[in-house]
Amino acid sequence: MRIGLIGTGRIGSFHAGVLSRHREVGSLVVADTDAVRAAEVADRCGATAAPSSNEIFTWGVDAVVIASATAAHAELIARAARAGIPAFCEKPIALDLPGTLGALRAVEEAGTELQLGFMRRFDAGYTAARELVRSGRLGRLHTVRAITSDPAPPPAAYLPLSGGLYRDCLVHDFDILRWVTGREVTEVYATGSDAGHPMFKEVGDIDTAAALLTLDDGTLATATATRCNGAGYDVRMELAGELDQVAVGLDDRTPISSTEPHGLPPVDKPWPGFLERFAPAYEAELDAFVRLVAGEAQNPCDGREALTALRIAEACELSRREHRPVRLAEIPAD
Repeated sequence: MRIGLIGTGRIGSFHAGVLSRHREVGSLVVADTDAVRAAEVADRCGATAAPSSNEIFTWGVDAVVIASATAAHAELIARAARAGIPAFCEKPIALDLPGTLGALRAVEEAGTELQLGFMRRFDAGYTAARELVRSGRLGRLHTVRAITSDPAPPPAAYLPLSGGLYRDCLVHDFDILRWVTGREVTEVYATGSDAGHPMFKEVGDIDTAAALLTLDDGTLATATATRCNGAGYDVRMELAGELDQVAVGLDDRTPISSTEPHGLPPVDKPWPGFLERFAPAYEAELDAFVRLVAGEAQNPCDGREALTALRIAEACELSRREHRPVRLAEIPAD
C-alpha cells in the first residue's frame, strides 16, 4: 500500500522509519511545512518528499499518518475523511472540545476510519496489566496510581501550543487508566504547581500536576505528572487489588532507587525519553493501523477514545481553576 505521512518532526521521523520498513508498505510519501526537513527524512527512509500536504491527498495514497503540529490535526483529519482516506493521528485531535467534535463528525459522516496514537495501549507491560485485571487475579481493584514524569521541560515556545499539562501529558494516563481497568471516570479533583521555571507561569501553565479520579465502580486512582524529573523519564502504573498488586514500567531502567539497605540499586541507564521507552509500542500501533487499512483488523483506538480522555483533562483543568471536585457529566460529550 501507499502511505502518506504529514509531519517529519521527532515523532514523524520515527514513524517514517517504521513505515518504510513495514512489509505491507510499498511506498511512503512524506510532507512537512519545513520542506528541507521533509526531503532529509525522505532521503534517509527511501521515501518520496511531497512539496506540501496538499499532494498527500492528490497523489493516490491508501492512508495517511498525521504527525504534524497539533493545531493542524483537526483539519487534516477532516480532509482525510472528505477524501475517503483512513487516518492515523497522534493525540490530540484538537486542544479543545469544539475542534475535537468537529473532526469526529467529519469522520462519522464520511464513514472512514480514524485511529488515535495512544501508544501505551500497545506496550507489553500495560497489556499484561489489563489481562491481569480482566482475569480477576488482582481481585477487586481499590487503588490505581499513574505516574508520568518528563526529565526536562519542553522549549518555552512549545508551551502556549501544548494545551497545558493535563491535555498534553496526563491525557495519556487518563486513556490508559480507562483501557487497563475497563472502567469510566466519574469525578476528578485536580491541582497543580507552577513553582518551577517562570515560563510555565507566564503562559498560565503548570510544571507539576496531581489528580484524584473516582471510577464508576468506586476504585480510586491518582495521576501525577511533572516536566522536571531530573532522574530521567519515568512512566509507571501501580494497580492494587484485594488479592494482589502489580506495577507497570518498573524495570532496570526506571529512574528510581531505594533508600533501604536491601532496596533497588541506582539505575545506570535511565530512560531518556518517550521514544526510547515506548519504541516497540509505537511500532506496534502503526502495524495495527496498517492491518486496519488492509481490512485485517478492527480499529484498536478510534477517535471517540480521544474525546473521552480529553473530557477528563478538561474536567481536571476546570477543577484546578475552580478548586473543586468536577463531575465528568459537567463536560460536554457532543
